[in-house]
Amino acid sequence: MISRLGILFMRLIAPLPLPWVRAFGHAVGLLLYLVVVPRRKVVDVNLRLCFPQWSEAERRAVARQVFVNVAQAWFDRAWLWHADTETVRSRLMVTGAVNEMDGKEPVILFCPHFVGLDAGVTAVTQQIPRSVIGIYTRQSDPVIDAWVLRGRFRFGDARPVSRAEGVRDIVSVVRKGGVLYLLPDMNFGPEESIFVPFYGVQAATVPSLSRFARLCRAKVVPLITRMTPSGYEVRLLPAWTGFPSEDPEADTALMNRRLESYVDEMPSQYYWVHKRFKTRPEGEPGVY
Repeated sequence: MISRLGILFMRLIAPLPLPWVRAFGHAVGLLLYLVVVPRRKVVDVNLRLCFPQWSEAERRAVARQVFVNVAQAWFDRAWLWHADTETVRSRLMVTGAVNEMDGKEPVILFCPHFVGLDAGVTAVTQQIPRSVIGIYTRQSDPVIDAWVLRGRFRFGDARPVSRAEGVRDIVSVVRKGGVLYLLPDMNFGPEESIFVPFYGVQAATVPSLSRFARLCRAKVVPLITRMTPSGYEVRLLPAWTGFPSEDPEADTALMNRRLESYVDEMPSQYYWVHKRFKTRPEGEPGVY
């Protein structure tokens, strides 16, 4: 019942002007920053590890904005997933190396966990005529699971593939000219992860970007989403050259270095509420 009421609420706020939705998200974000103390500590630890040069006041200001941005992005799903087509299109600006998506060359979109990642998949599937496939982790609540799937894949030729289904179907689709929307920059545990630096801290990282690029014979195109007052900028960057190499560990370390440069542009829009450094190398103490 709670899940259905929550979805109904999102449907009801979808037609509201964007400044109203953002103002509501701003208030909720500040409230969460004050009351969700354990998650606030996670953000603080992440920022301390990655930006040791910042002062306490700088970390606190960015942490508050992280909570605001996360909350605003959450409520933006109301219009992303329920507003009419033209409203959605008018709030999503696709910029940059859009020509990288021309033709039928296999493409892997490297999509870091900025708060606007759902805006990114919506923009690509709505505005770029390519077949898109995304790796999907099922939600524990079947009502929420169905809602998320309908929302994320409401436009274009797009479909999810469960993590449990393996890689064969993904490789087949991409090799035939599809696009894989890949988000490999989270801590998915020690299984199949390797430790490479992220802001100088060893971080368990799945080398899936290098692996899929090699298996799919695909180019890697970064896709960076930035929340703006009018919606989102969805920026495509030029395809990486010389990637993948014959060394998955070197490729994954390179991915993290380039990710750092993207985060440096807008640190408060990265998903610092995630325990990025939860998995530690053997013998190292936990950081949270």
